[in-house]
Amino acid sequence: MEQKRFNQDLTSIIHNLPNKPGIYQYYDKNQKIIYIGKAKNLKKRVSSYFTKNHDSYKLKILVRNIFDIKHIVLENESDALLLENNLIKKYQPKYNVQLKDDKSFPWICIKNENFPRIYLTRNLVDDGSDYYGPYTSAKMVRELINLTKQIFKIRTCAYQLSPQNIRAKKFKKCLEYHIGNCYAPCEELQSEVEYNESINNIKDILKGNINQVIFYLKDHMQELASSFRYEEAQIVKDKIDLLEKYRSKSTIVNPSIHDLEVYSIASDEKYGFVNYFKIINGAIMQAHTIEVSKKLDETDDEVLELAIFEIRNKLKSITREILLPSEVNFEIPGVKISIPKIGDKNKLVQLSLRNAKYSLIDKHKQDSEIKRSKEESKIKVLDQIQKDLQTTKLPVHIECFDNSNLQGSNPVAACVVFKNGKPSNKDYRHYNIKTVVGANDFASMEEVVFRRYRRLIDEGEDIPQVIVIDGGKGQLSSAYKSIKTLGLENDVTIIGIAKKLEEIFFPGDNIPLYLDKNSPTLKTIQHIRNEAHRFGITFHRDKRSKNFQKSELELIAGIGEKTIQLLYKHFKGYDNIKTASPEELVKLIGQKKTDLLIGYFSSEKQGLK
Repeated sequence: MEQKRFNQDLTSIIHNLPNKPGIYQYYDKNQKIIYIGKAKNLKKRVSSYFTKNHDSYKLKILVRNIFDIKHIVLENESDALLLENNLIKKYQPKYNVQLKDDKSFPWICIKNENFPRIYLTRNLVDDGSDYYGPYTSAKMVRELINLTKQIFKIRTCAYQLSPQNIRAKKFKKCLEYHIGNCYAPCEELQSEVEYNESINNIKDILKGNINQVIFYLKDHMQELASSFRYEEAQIVKDKIDLLEKYRSKSTIVNPSIHDLEVYSIASDEKYGFVNYFKIINGAIMQAHTIEVSKKLDETDDEVLELAIFEIRNKLKSITREILLPSEVNFEIPGVKISIPKIGDKNKLVQLSLRNAKYSLIDKHKQDSEIKRSKEESKIKVLDQIQKDLQTTKLPVHIECFDNSNLQGSNPVAACVVFKNGKPSNKDYRHYNIKTVVGANDFASMEEVVFRRYRRLIDEGEDIPQVIVIDGGKGQLSSAYKSIKTLGLENDVTIIGIAKKLEEIFFPGDNIPLYLDKNSPTLKTIQHIRNEAHRFGITFHRDKRSKNFQKSELELIAGIGEKTIQLLYKHFKGYDNIKTASPEELVKLIGQKKTDLLIGYFSSEKQGLK
């Protein structure tokens, strides 16, 4: 009834959605956002979730859990993408892709001060300083800063080199001057004009205009050589050589290719890796790969669009040309999207694609290594269990039994199954006690163990190597009777675990086994025992609650067992019976019994019962 009511509400919501761009939010029954999406046409996009037969199991699960829909209308799809991205970061919905990239990217700061310093920072301050970046690698930033300092001898001290302080001779040359890393502007051994020429050259390098700096230095070298200042000319030549080496290392295509970005994607059913290059004058100035965890079998277009927007937003990109490996179904306002098939631009795309594929391959290797490590760890634990319990076979299949009752009411039992060291939930079983009257744990255990393994034998199913009984010698002895009756005593190892001291008992042995509290064997047995207890107590609580409610109706004079069964069959629960309308009740059980029910519920509500 509740699901039907919500679906009716959803139909009304969808019917009233506008045919405009915006974002939509799906909520579950607890009013928690489980998915956020964007759309060119809200009504058309949201309707598609409920009118199509989805092949994806994950998508079916999402739709099944939608209990409410909210939306926000926006001017265009670009605004929708921005808001969608921000809301996904804020709420991290269960069914949205997750961009695994929370880095704070580094910048190069040229400080707004006399004789500016150059340093790496992750914090931008609005003080008039120049910031270059952001860069996707702190290593690259350090290499650039070291290169510029090596060539231009920029100061590293934090002195306030105002003209007044320098004239007042407040500062002394430091070690950096004596080892040749600074020209000591603090003692007027370098003019501010000369220092700022170096800063301007550094700015050109950071902008990617390396050729312009090399031309400037070559002209300066020729001037020095013409004046027979050969030693100084050699120093400049060394600087040119450093820049040439840096340029040759970073230039991978035609230097005439200016300001553009390259994106590519490699993906499988679980992950997507989007690679990014920033190209200036044929050189890769920035490179980055972002990992995306898929949730709903998203297409490469969907993942690529989200990742491109995230990277451009984070790097504050204003580049107006993007290269991609294939056609896409989205546009970026003001940006030209090209798919080069030949030439140097195609080489860039192929290089980016290789990097994305390498990242995906590395992820598979990592997953395989983690899986192998876990499997090896499980095997070690199973080996230790076999050694401690002296089983003849490796205990890859372990089962545990637990009884539950409260003052003799509603006795039930639970069996949990662990395979290869982890829970096999589909094999868990609940049991109602059939042959035992009252609270008799020993007899209940004997019954349940017999029923369990009688059935496995009859159906030709595998018998576990180890059976764990939650209880001491009494419960273990009862369970062992059934094992012997079935002729399994030589095929399985059966133990009991007494909770008070965590003692391990074996059939016919009065002396328990004590395992170290940090023993992997004891921890595994405790885990299995606790899981059996949890599983059993939940079943017992549900059953007790249902029986209590049924017994409540039995207290009403004039309401018999057949009427109670009819009510439960029709209304599916005690709460639904209590909230049913008089008309529904009269139609089902007649006026007289309806009056009895309503009178009873009324007195219960008023506390008169």
